[in-house]
Amino acid sequence: MGEFWPVPDVLAYLAGRWSVSRSVRDLASGADGEFTGTTEFRADEETPGGLLHHESGTFVWQGVARPAERTLRFLRGPGGTAEVRFADGRPFHDLDLTSGRHVADHPCSADLYRGEFTVRDSDHWRTVWRVRGPAKDLVLRTDYAREG
Repeated sequence: MGEFWPVPDVLAYLAGRWSVSRSVRDLASGADGEFTGTTEFRADEETPGGLLHHESGTFVWQGVARPAERTLRFLRGPGGTAEVRFADGRPFHDLDLTSGRHVADHPCSADLYRGEFTVRDSDHWRTVWRVRGPAKDLVLRTDYAREG
């Protein structure tokens, strides 16, 4: 089937609970960090047909561990795609995994976030965000593994 695993319906694929492992590397300073935790995609009462994505765990940056969490909303898009929004409803990026791979951009002030999403199989997917701007030069690599 090739390098990527096609997903005909991104919301159906993501629904459920996933283990998360993320590495964060600051290319300018050489500093690095790591996030470990879980993320759950569950029905979102505020967006019928959509999913609420809640991630929580521990982020270790330069040896200091802190609790970390975030929430996103995944709205149903055309043809099995999704529109990803921040918890407050602001647009983040689109997501089309019908080929098993997708690249999305998100401008944020003077920075540009470019994300590559790849699906390896029914239980494993990855995101790699490259962040560039006047004050940022980061790579964030996240691996997801389905739980249960």
